[in-house]
Amino acid sequence: MSSRKGQSIEKESNALASKPGPAETDEVFRLQDVTKSWPGEYGFILQVPELIIRRGEKVALVGFSGCGKSTLLDLLAMVLRPDKAQNFTFFTEKGRGLNVMDAWRHKTQDSLAHARMLHIGYVLQTGGLFPFLSVRENIAISRRGLGLSLKDAVEGIADRLDISRHLDKLPGQLSVGERQRVAIARAMAHRPSVVIADEPTASLDPMNAENIMNLFTTLTDEYGLTLILATHDWVRLGGRGFRRVEFGFGRDPANGAVQANVFG
Repeated sequence: MSSRKGQSIEKESNALASKPGPAETDEVFRLQDVTKSWPGEYGFILQVPELIIRRGEKVALVGFSGCGKSTLLDLLAMVLRPDKAQNFTFFTEKGRGLNVMDAWRHKTQDSLAHARMLHIGYVLQTGGLFPFLSVRENIAISRRGLGLSLKDAVEGIADRLDISRHLDKLPGQLSVGERQRVAIARAMAHRPSVVIADEPTASLDPMNAENIMNLFTTLTDEYGLTLILATHDWVRLGGRGFRRVEFGFGRDPANGAVQANVFG
């Protein structure tokens, strides 16, 4: 990122930032009356009356496929624009609040991209690795993009996730479970304050899923990160300290669309 572009993004971030009050300094996300809808014959409306996520929490979005988990994750990752929001604030690790809804309204998505790059790691269900890059290069992407030192960082997290021996291989040479470990390493390599994961163990066999979930949650606790994870399998998370967030369903009386309400 050029210094001029970086300064421009910083100015936009400052313009959209607000100083939180003392009671809010431990918050990472504050959502109030946030709505995202999908029109059409089989319309869908996701409503978030209130969702507050605090620093260091482990939060599980629990529900079946199609209930709105991935939509909510994409809203929190600031890659999907809400239709409306009374309050949608992302608090950085320095305690400053970024008004996410205003950034979308004013088309200053660079400020969202900047905050996302610095503070958020995302683990996709399928890993989302670049097949033409080595494991080492995949893990290093976020640190390179931020201009952070690579010295020992990649090797350190690879060792913690037991993938050091694979660093010079391509993703296609790994098992599904090994690729998912690489995806977790990539999401955490730049030490974000928040890690978002969409069904990170859904494609794994039970033994691999258990091992990877143990490693994942242990690392997030050790690094003091906030973990927001979507899952259909609450039982697998039992005993790991997750707060459960669920989805209630109804019909919008105006158009009959399925309406999911987030609570928990």
